[in-house]
Amino acid sequence: MDRINTSKVLLDNDTPVFRKNQWRILLAVMFCYFFFYTGRQTFGFAIPGIKEEFGLSSATLGWISASLLWAYAIGQAINGNLADKYGGRKIMTAGAVLSCGANWVVSFSTGFLSLLIPWAANGYLQSLGWAPGSRLLSNWWGVSERGKVYGFYVFAAGCASILSFVTSIIVVDVLQLEWRWIFRLPVLLMLAGGILFFIIARERPEDLGFKPLQNTGVANEADQSNALADGTEETSLQRYKAVLKNLKLIIAAVALGFQNAARYGLIIWVPVHFLGADWKTGDAGINPLWITVALPVGMAVGALSNGWVSDKLFGSKRYLAIMLYMGLGALTSLWMWTLPVSSTAALGALFLCGFFVYGPASSFWALCPDLVGSKRAGTATGILNFSSYLFAGLAEPIIGLVFDTTGNTSLIFMIVAISCVCSATVALFIRR
Repeated sequence: MDRINTSKVLLDNDTPVFRKNQWRILLAVMFCYFFFYTGRQTFGFAIPGIKEEFGLSSATLGWISASLLWAYAIGQAINGNLADKYGGRKIMTAGAVLSCGANWVVSFSTGFLSLLIPWAANGYLQSLGWAPGSRLLSNWWGVSERGKVYGFYVFAAGCASILSFVTSIIVVDVLQLEWRWIFRLPVLLMLAGGILFFIIARERPEDLGFKPLQNTGVANEADQSNALADGTEETSLQRYKAVLKNLKLIIAAVALGFQNAARYGLIIWVPVHFLGADWKTGDAGINPLWITVALPVGMAVGALSNGWVSDKLFGSKRYLAIMLYMGLGALTSLWMWTLPVSSTAALGALFLCGFFVYGPASSFWALCPDLVGSKRAGTATGILNFSSYLFAGLAEPIIGLVFDTTGNTSLIFMIVAISCVCSATVALFIRR
């Protein structure tokens, strides 16, 4: 059973035993989310095969990609609140199991609609992961360590991107299987990860016999009015109203939207750029397809570093860490734009693109409990993620149309640079 008898004496949470369980929960959440992206970030590697079999344009495939992102956005707005109401453990597990099934349905597609509908459904099921996991972490970790903890969580997401890229490349390049197997094999890892997470994780310290963590509120005293007082209950509608009235959170949502448009521009279309007509010929001595792995590796390391930067260098002033990385992300994207696909320098440039473009995600997510406290953290996370994937979905068909019109896939890096500048500019107004 998860819940303990409340008549028992609860253990202190300032002991080594509690610390061990904090890390156990963090690692369990990270482990589960490590496999989630095998269910949604593999689409770019399937695009060449889908185009060849069904004759769909890049713009059309952009709309299919957008359907997942928009369904994911809607799901985030719903499921973050559900995590606040019902807890994150069961919801996150359900997402992993059901998304695996949806990917298998996608693998049997025969045309546009049979791709679009299950892929959009998969987007909603994928949204059962991030906000519930964030809510669970906010129960176990306090204010002073949020940047670090969300850095680790986003690091797991970055590593998930690596896994999704590597498993997709293994399917198409090593095993020489058709595109359909991209939606069948990697997602089995997500299924196993979700089941193991459910067995290991617990919703809150009380479920393991510890006292509730006390320092899970807002980061600054000025934001105290935005947090729910201890012992107070509120309805879902009240939670939504409280979060949506927080102006700084809405500003952060717009900044995150531009950041995620840049991120998914890279994730979906960089494989297409590197899978060009002459992708097997180059002077770098490396198959350009494997060069793409430098992107998610950079994302993982960048996310881990940005949480530390926001905590230690900027004293939890998240907007400074966001602006720094977004500015550098724009510069490295412009550098990547000037490089040929097969150059050795592309490895380093692509790594840095991922490092700076994705890095600020850890600061964005730490802002949620910072601004509204842990009891509204799931709802706030869902609202932020709704905005982030709304923007990303808007960008996808636009990018596809640009490619169809110009035939120049390197323009993805110019588009990413513009998005980064927009994100940095908006983030200035988050200052607290």
